[in-house]
Amino acid sequence: MSTQQFSTDALHAGHDVTTTQGTRAVPIYQSTSYVFNDTDHAANLFALAEPGYIYTRLNNPTADVLEQRMAALEGGIAAVATASGTSAISTALLVLLKAGDHIVASNSLYGGTYNMLKVMMPRLGITTTFVDPEDPKNFAAAVQDNTRLFFAESLGNPKLDVLDLKAISAEAKTAKVPFMVDNTVATPALLKPIEHGANIVIHSLTKYANGNGTAMGGVIVDAGTFDWSNGNFPEFTSPSAGYHGLVLHEALGPAAYIAKVRIEGLRDLGAAISPFNAFQIIQGLETWEVRMQKHSQNALELAQWLQDQDQVAWVSYPGLKGGKYYDLAQSYLPKGQSGILTFGLKGGFDAAKTVVNKTQLFSLLANIGDTKSLVIHPASTTHQQLSEEEQATTGVTPDLVRLSVGLEDVTDLKADLKQAFDSL
Repeated sequence: MSTQQFSTDALHAGHDVTTTQGTRAVPIYQSTSYVFNDTDHAANLFALAEPGYIYTRLNNPTADVLEQRMAALEGGIAAVATASGTSAISTALLVLLKAGDHIVASNSLYGGTYNMLKVMMPRLGITTTFVDPEDPKNFAAAVQDNTRLFFAESLGNPKLDVLDLKAISAEAKTAKVPFMVDNTVATPALLKPIEHGANIVIHSLTKYANGNGTAMGGVIVDAGTFDWSNGNFPEFTSPSAGYHGLVLHEALGPAAYIAKVRIEGLRDLGAAISPFNAFQIIQGLETWEVRMQKHSQNALELAQWLQDQDQVAWVSYPGLKGGKYYDLAQSYLPKGQSGILTFGLKGGFDAAKTVVNKTQLFSLLANIGDTKSLVIHPASTTHQQLSEEEQATTGVTPDLVRLSVGLEDVTDLKADLKQAFDSL
């Protein structure tokens, strides 16, 4: 693990200039495959007897820098990059779980993740019980004999609930299962779940990590803190049929899971990140900390302003004093509370859609974390596949508008929303 500060790791971690002919920028290794020295070298690589590059679906020098940098920034032992945030989640789950296994998950998840766990995973025999994460004991109460994972978002999208990660982690330890946390919205610039007991951290790198809406990617970061030999995960302590009887836990110890993500997840599921997208995201990481500070400042000021607007019924932002999650936010997110905020219109569903349609600086699209401000009506878009009851548990109401507050001058953002409100 890195001993350097966040801003330094964001610029340097994972890149040895002496191995890239002195290039200050990380090169784009736009190659599908790599030449072996001889047949013995090739055989050793395929047998995992020595490190090296085989095929970009498994590893790539540009992606390798991204992975090392993300591991350093989150405080993990290693990471594997994927093609998208969704593929990071699905790959992380499918190399760990099998038919008959059970997940306990927060019910305040991004709509796509909620739907994956509710609809797609049961087709593979993996079921999920969704619980209210505000009381960590709800996770423990939902544990079954076949429970193999706790899953949550550090800062819910779009509910913006701040979770007591330490308390949930304690319940996971009691249940002898890993605690997986999606840290996309909070980012390690503001919150590092591993420091609070998370065993695995997931990101959609498409969002704040990239920061400008030009590249898709995901990442799985392993804290290296879970005991895979505790009896609940025989796949790590039994000989692997795919690698001539290799016992992952014996051979790799704390790195057994993240190795499995690469040698089985990327090999068999194939959701590899492209070298160019990895390069693009690396550029975003270099300014990640600075951007998150500005996103947080703008979002807080805009949330405070929204509270005084006649057309607005309510405002949700973790940094607002008196808010439901303010105390937890001060504990877990003292540096800032990210750039996402939500509010409701007194005119309900129709008023929310009108405001979204009338904004000009705010772009109507399905993304967050851009340098430019974004807006969407989740009830009719990102969460429309959920029932009204499910929408409510994820924090989505018919009147809700979600803003991803960018880096524009906040006075201009206020003016844009004001003209939209005036149209009601």
